[in-house]
Amino acid sequence: MRDFKNLQVWCKSHELTLEIYRVTNGFPKHELYGITNQIRRASVSIPANIAEGCGRFSEAELARFLQIAMGSASEVHYFLILTHDLGYLQRAKFEFLTKNINEIQKMLRAYITKLKANS
Repeated sequence: MRDFKNLQVWCKSHELTLEIYRVTNGFPKHELYGITNQIRRASVSIPANIAEGCGRFSEAELARFLQIAMGSASEVHYFLILTHDLGYLQRAKFEFLTKNINEIQKMLRAYITKLKANS
């Protein structure tokens, strides 16, 4: 078992999730059970799946959960585009969050590749 809190990708995705929560507090109230809920759930899924994968016993299982985290990261990326296009997210914040999600995706991809090479 690995300590997920020591993984840079987990730390970065946890920080992203905290920022998503901060940003979505300013979204329109009528979106609370729509986009706000969806982007929050997707962002939480990234570090949660990394943590769950680290609690598994094999590298294959860890890789599977990292792939799920990657899918959630893609979902967050889409929601960032959508909320920006709807005018809920200012350009500077959109660019900052997009840069972060891209970095997380690269880190996940590299970790998955490393795990598969070792199996």
